[in-house]
Amino acid sequence: MSEHSSKMRQEILEIPVAVERLLNEGATNIQDAVKRMKAANPRFLITVARGSSDHACTYLKYASELLLGLPVASVGPSVSSIYGAELRAEGALCLSVSQSGQSPDIVGMTRSLKASGGVTVAITNNPESRLAEVTDAILPLHAGPELSVAATKTFVTSLVAGLWLLAEVKGDEALIGAIRSLPCHLEEAARCDWSAAAGMITGRSLFTLGRGPSYAMSNEAALKIKETCQIHAESYSAAEVLHGPVSIIDEGFPTIVFAAKDAAEQATAEAADALAGKGATVFATTDKVSFARYLPVTRTDHWLTDPIATITSFYSMVEAVARARGIDPDAPRHLRKVTETV
Repeated sequence: MSEHSSKMRQEILEIPVAVERLLNEGATNIQDAVKRMKAANPRFLITVARGSSDHACTYLKYASELLLGLPVASVGPSVSSIYGAELRAEGALCLSVSQSGQSPDIVGMTRSLKASGGVTVAITNNPESRLAEVTDAILPLHAGPELSVAATKTFVTSLVAGLWLLAEVKGDEALIGAIRSLPCHLEEAARCDWSAAAGMITGRSLFTLGRGPSYAMSNEAALKIKETCQIHAESYSAAEVLHGPVSIIDEGFPTIVFAAKDAAEQATAEAADALAGKGATVFATTDKVSFARYLPVTRTDHWLTDPIATITSFYSMVEAVARARGIDPDAPRHLRKVTETV
């Protein structure tokens, strides 16, 4: 079967080009958002998102806290849309992430936060959307059309856009340089061979694990396995899995562990080895493991951009698993591209 046999596969291979386009065309919007953020001098960040976009926000939460020392809170859009509560957002930068920018609850929550004193920034692939209309600044993704139901290039460009904003606010030239060098790394990452891990995904429930920024990739991976392969997957922090969840581990239990070359790598590798020692079949994106199996990864020029390459490699694998199971990854059952939650 050709590597271009699904729209999802095509869009995965377009990720490097989409990121390059964002970097070439997004600077003006980034600088506008940087000016607004610096002028606001926020004491904390609030994120508003659902699904894959919420996983992007989890990544940006760690990036904000580690780079800027600014704590981040994720708020449920239903606080406004269902319960009618108004949050006090003075002193906050409110970051709303939505590929379509059309979901009424995301739009309503963002409008409410702006009205209560927050500075609002939207990350969206649709700069003409309802979400874009209600925010102070917009970071268009420049990802181009994404036709597969499963978000891939819009997820990656959301990560890059948000991280780029934070890196510019910080003035971190090393990180900005690593962001600019991402396209060539992502080209390699999209073609990493994860077939060994793919072979263990046979329909049985599995774990995905991560810690720090890589925990966001674990969350995204679990969602994509459910969405495209119709297999139950559950994401845990590598710091928590050895508490209650480890009880369900038995011989051969499939587990994928996401780790970047950062301060959490060693502890994450130890968690991977601990599960392997209990009989799980564990694949990990770190060579620090002794009992788990190493998954080849593309390392980037910064530990904060490593997870972006890793999730790109995962996408290539999960698309192949879906097709091997006879599932069309472009049109998962019960799902459509845009879900307008109220």
